[in-house]
Amino acid sequence: MARYLALRVLQATWVLWAAFTISFVVLYLLPADPISIAADAGGSGTPVDKAAIAELQARYGLDRPLWEQYWTALGHAVRGDLGHSIATGQPVTDAIGDALPGTLGLAGLALVFATVGGVTLAFASTYTRRPWLRTALAALPSLAVSVPTFWTGLLLLQLFSFRLRLAPAFGGHGFSGTVLPALTLALPIGAVIAQVLAAGLASTWRQPYVDVALSKGGSRWWVQRRHVLRPASVPTFTIAGVLIGNMLAGSVVVETVFARQGVGRLTQTAVLAQDIPVVQGIVLLTSVVFVTVNLAVDLLYPLLDPRIVTRSRRAARSEETDDRIGDTAEGVAIHG
Repeated sequence: MARYLALRVLQATWVLWAAFTISFVVLYLLPADPISIAADAGGSGTPVDKAAIAELQARYGLDRPLWEQYWTALGHAVRGDLGHSIATGQPVTDAIGDALPGTLGLAGLALVFATVGGVTLAFASTYTRRPWLRTALAALPSLAVSVPTFWTGLLLLQLFSFRLRLAPAFGGHGFSGTVLPALTLALPIGAVIAQVLAAGLASTWRQPYVDVALSKGGSRWWVQRRHVLRPASVPTFTIAGVLIGNMLAGSVVVETVFARQGVGRLTQTAVLAQDIPVVQGIVLLTSVVFVTVNLAVDLLYPLLDPRIVTRSRRAARSEETDDRIGDTAEGVAIHG
């Protein structure tokens, strides 16, 4: 177990380094100058003093060679120092810390909606014995995934804010101000959960041990909860990291449509201003969330399906046996 954790930590470290490096290279290859954009923040188009631009470039280290900027930024990031925003001068950690609570509240409520809705839809589509109802329920996730997120947000705004006036339209706080953005963000995520879980449930229902449980007198509902759900949910947990990554990416659109402050709006502003330290800080935050969720999912696998541990042990024993056979054959060849 210790070796497995160490390997996963090394993989996570490599992912974080790759994310930092790729974002650094891409941002510095962009043709626009972030210092010039920050100096002309008012958008007046008036030429800025070259001496002032040179001073700002020296302050942020942008006048040094690219490799030196990279190693300096990487060393500071390892120590937890993500630098200062070029646009505002605020420390990047403070900027992300101010924006994070709003996005966490939005993402948390959206995850609850997506999980409850996706699991309910998957259960209903596989539990019912009526073919027409099963077909209709199975088609809903594909429809939800194909609808653009911004269109869903605008539709919810038009219906529940402007017509029914049940929720604030823009910049609301609390549950009433978060429910519409959370529903907008949850719809495609819940659809993916429903698709993957429904496929897993349908596949697990065809396993022989399910027929045995039914033949012993168990009801369909009891068998589905006790014998089908856990192994069928493994693929759903597998894509958890991707779903959470999509949720962070979708927050950019949702927070823009609903005029909410959060990491999504901060990302949009930083990208438009080519604020390299802020964008890299957000990329690192997303990468940390991604590797943490995937590590937690990997640790949950044995609890969901003990057969995974058995297969892993068999594979390890098989590799060990092959190594011993290879060593023996090599020794016979040398001494023979």
